[in-house]
Parts: sequence; structure tokens; C-alpha cells
Amino acid sequence: MIETVFTKSPRLLSLDVFRGLTIAAMILVNDPGDWGHIYAPLEHSEWNGCTPTDLVFPFFLFMVGVSIVYSMESKKANGAGHSKIILTSLRRAVTLILITYATQLIFRWTFDIAHLRLPGVLPRIALVYFICTILYLKTSQKTRNWIFAGVLIGYYIIMTFIPVPGVGYANLNPETNMGAWLDRLVFTTDHLWRSSHTWDPEGLLGTLPAIGTGLFGIRVGTWLKRKDRDDSTKVSWMFTYGVIAVIIALFWDLFFPINKALWTSSFVLYTGGLATIGLAICFWLIDVQGHKRFTYPFVVFGANAITAYVLSGFIPHYFNQIHIGDKTIYQTLFVPYFSPVNASLAGAIFIVLILWLVMWVLYLRKIFVKI
Repeated sequence: MIETVFTKSPRLLSLDVFRGLTIAAMILVNDPGDWGHIYAPLEHSEWNGCTPTDLVFPFFLFMVGVSIVYSMESKKANGAGHSKIILTSLRRAVTLILITYATQLIFRWTFDIAHLRLPGVLPRIALVYFICTILYLKTSQKTRNWIFAGVLIGYYIIMTFIPVPGVGYANLNPETNMGAWLDRLVFTTDHLWRSSHTWDPEGLLGTLPAIGTGLFGIRVGTWLKRKDRDDSTKVSWMFTYGVIAVIIALFWDLFFPINKALWTSSFVLYTGGLATIGLAICFWLIDVQGHKRFTYPFVVFGANAITAYVLSGFIPHYFNQIHIGDKTIYQTLFVPYFSPVNASLAGAIFIVLILWLVMWVLYLRKIFVKI
């Protein structure tokens, strides 16, 4: 799978742990026992702003960038082999996109291609991975820095200055912003997020700044791989980069709000800065100080991250089909013993544990599903 390829030797254990923790958090927030009763930090922000849940996806894309460096640095110098790497990454990207569509059709038990959602989490991961792979192989870090700045500034200009066709003015509202207009034009309303049909949180234009998140990860991964700096210096500068990015993001938020659904430029800097700080902490504790006892549960998730994510859509669905008497497992095990919101959280934790057991069996048997 992509995550296995991302982490070839030499491995960065802190990256495996950080990825595993992120996947566990992703499953937790995606599979509550009751969508009507959720603790506020486990919900996405309604529009502007950023909750802990909003950090999960950008953290994963950030780690995609870091992992590209760790898996491809030794091959970057061999220009003759770039074409093969790019073709392989293209195949993986296409496979991820096809998995998204296949799982949708399986869930519905009908080949309702006319209403298939085309954007999504895995398609965005696939596009960011593929484009960032090309940029890493074919450009220098200085060039990528300029591309990163250009992407964030360019996206800001597109979203806040260019009039939206049919609307007449630039805006950041859910249904009338430039990204929503482009998604309706390219995908049509039949192929967008089912909760709205007029805009999509993983839309086409928003993938542009999401590539910036991947480039942020590449920048940090390149810094971590430097051999002319000791580990303490690396950690210090990672904290510095992270804090500076967050400060700039908070300033930019005043006129280009931090917003996950739009993946605004301020959101890229804010989440990238926090991800850098988080990885710095993990790197210092695990790879530098050697505190590895607690890492195993997260490594199990991180080793088969995409598999865990895909199964997190299937397992809860089929668990809800199992009844004990006239009640589901959730209604039997949790609802009678907890308050509604705690029962919902307990149900989510239960799903995380079930999925961890599945990933643990795969890990013990050294089964790493490859794409």
C-alpha cells in the first residue's frame, strides 16, 4: 500500500506513530455511535474555524509529504529512474480513486453511477501524493518553496478577488464560492457530496492548497533528512517553523479565514504548523530519546493506514446490521449504560478497538496490503 512504500528503510518510527495516531483519530471521529450526540471537539467546524477533528485530514496529507522524502530521497539523484517512479505513483493514485468508487457502489448495493460522488478523501490523497511525487523528483527545495508560496497566494487571490460566474462577486460562502461553482461545472450536482449536492468539502479547486499541505510535509521531511544538523537543532527549528506558520495563519485568518471545507491558505499554514510541532515532539521523544514502549499500538495502525481507513467504512456499517433481539450492538452495549453523548463516544472507541484488532492480526502476520 502507499503507506508501506512511503516508509522504506531507514524508517522514522515517530512518523509511523504519528500516522497511526492520526488514523485512529480519523476512525474515532468518523464512526460515532450516534451522529446526533457528539462532543464538540469530535465534530468538524460548521464553517470557519478549526476543531481537533479538522486537523486529522491535513495531518495525514502532511505526513504523505514527509514520507515521500523518506521513500524517494535515495532515488531522486537517478534521473533515469524517475519515469518508472512517476508511473508507479500514477498507478497507485488511480487505484486509490477506484477504491473510493468501488466502496460507494458496494455500500449502496447498486451500480448507481449516475449519482456516484466523484470528489472525496481518497481521491484527494491520491492527487496530492501523485503531484507531490513529481514535484519532489523534478524540482529543488528552493523551487518547491516558491511553488508553495505561489499556490497559497494564488488560491487566496482566486477565492477572494475573482468574481464567481453567475454570482457576480468573490465570496467564501458554502454554495456560492468559486470552488463550489467549479465543482458544479465539472462534476455536476449529481456527483457531489450527498449532504449538499451544491458544494463538496473535497472539491477540485481545494485540492490546489491541499498540495501545499503535501509540500509543507516535504519541506519538513527534507529538513529531517539533513545530515549536517544534529537532532536537537532539527527539533528546535521544527518548533520554530511550526510556531511561525501558526502565527502567520492566525494573522491571515483575519481576512482569509481558517476553513477546512475550503482548505484555505490560512488553514494550510495553521494545520501544517501544528503538524510540524506534533511531529517534532514525536521525533524527540521516540527517535531521539528512545521512548518506544508506547508506540506499538499506533505503529499497528500506521503500518496499514489506508486499509484501516477503508475498513472503517465497512465494519461500522455491518455491525449496525447485527441485532441482539430487536436492538443493534450499539443499542445493547452502550445506550443503556451511558449518557447519550458518552454512549456515542463509547461506540466510536469500540469501533477503533475492533479495527485495531484487525490491523494487529495483519501486522503479526506481516500482511501489508499493497496498492
